[in-house]
Amino acid sequence: MPLTTLIELLERLDEAHIEMLDLAAFKKQTIIDNKVDNLIDIMNRESKLMKQVGQLEEKRAEAAYAFLQGVGIRSNLNLTLTELSRLVFDPEDKSRLVHIQQKLSGTLHRLKEANELNQKLIEQSLTFIDYSLDLLVGRPNQDITYHHPSDKGSSAARPGLFDARG
Repeated sequence: MPLTTLIELLERLDEAHIEMLDLAAFKKQTIIDNKVDNLIDIMNRESKLMKQVGQLEEKRAEAAYAFLQGVGIRSNLNLTLTELSRLVFDPEDKSRLVHIQQKLSGTLHRLKEANELNQKLIEQSLTFIDYSLDLLVGRPNQDITYHHPSDKGSSAARPGLFDARG
């Protein structure tokens, strides 16, 4: 029975991560479309899902401990699913556990890739914003107006866009 609870919790964890994967895809499009309000909404939803995943993870640890006690191990070991599957002797249960392990692993791998892509898109967006601001405001050493190349003295005397000497 503790193994069934563990498998159900792993399936719920996978479902939560699939929801996060869907949000990551929506976030990608939101970043591309530059919709900041939607991005904030997505981040709030991600935060709620992360809390849910944390709670499920705590329950999973408790279920794993209950399973270990059920097979006669009294220690609170932090075993991986592969190590736990070695303690399961029923072929059907072992197959279910290995299947959910592979499914969860694949989901987590896809989520990691989606998050890395979104991070790169955000970095590119910030780089573009920085570049755009440099074009609009100019660098502090740049002059807005044209000066003859032989007139280097006047451009060196001007510290920036605004002259506060009044």
